[in-house]
Amino acid sequence: MILNLFFMLVIPLLFVGIINKTKAIWAGRKGPSLLQPLFTFLKLLHKQEIHSLSSGHIFRWAPSLALTAVFFAALFVPFGSRQACFGFKGDFFLVMSLLALAKAVLVLAAMDTGSSFEGMGASREISFTAFLEPAFLLIIGSLAYAGGLERIGQLFYRHTVNIYNEWSVIIAVMTALALFIMLLVEGARVPFDDPATHLELTMIHEVMVLDTSGPNLALVHYASALKMQIYASLISYFLIPEGMGTLGITLVFLLGSFSLAVLAGLVESLMPRFRISRNLELVIIPLSVALLVLAALIVHNMGGF
Repeated sequence: MILNLFFMLVIPLLFVGIINKTKAIWAGRKGPSLLQPLFTFLKLLHKQEIHSLSSGHIFRWAPSLALTAVFFAALFVPFGSRQACFGFKGDFFLVMSLLALAKAVLVLAAMDTGSSFEGMGASREISFTAFLEPAFLLIIGSLAYAGGLERIGQLFYRHTVNIYNEWSVIIAVMTALALFIMLLVEGARVPFDDPATHLELTMIHEVMVLDTSGPNLALVHYASALKMQIYASLISYFLIPEGMGTLGITLVFLLGSFSLAVLAGLVESLMPRFRISRNLELVIIPLSVALLVLAALIVHNMGGF
């Protein structure tokens, strides 16, 4: 449990730091330190908050509520150990609800400011969620169909990829692809969004926090990083063979998480930011892949072709 909590507090900001460092190296620059997101987080905690006259209590409390929801969701996801801090059969419904709650309060906060720009970003955020939530539910449901109603950590731990089984490889690759796209969307990364831009007409996640400042902005950034790490953790557990010791699980988890951070940085370096219409087409991919995963699991359980 202590190892889980330590990784939950440290790895998310380091994950963002690796992404930024990868982008800088690919562009031929030295780039910021790997710990720069942590330094920025601590700096924002000491800043003064500025609130719009049109904003209310929802805007002030939404970042804290969002981070709390994401943090409690992370407690049910294994971070570098055999089991998560908490877990019970069917806990993935609670995890999905907590992640949805975090997104809902941030959308309400964006609308509470009365800004047309933030309202536009909230509308785009909800349009993405309409495709991502069913895809995540289908992926979890597919794994539960194959392995029974278990905890979310055990669902992914038991479906580790078996290189000698073509169905296992197909299912693992498709599920990892869908979760990686979700990671990019939830983390406001390219090609869906660009955390470095400040052009309101092209932003989605970033435009929702234009009026957020100080400690609240630090909480929003940390919640986004932790949400990305949740998806990275689930992907990493495909690579952990069942029966591996605690040290081996930790090493594979760290290697998988950092590799995904490097991959996300390469995606941002090699791909442009897409138009909104193209983004919606790309967001449909996880839903389509989730349906294929369910079909593959059904065929696999029936003995294959």
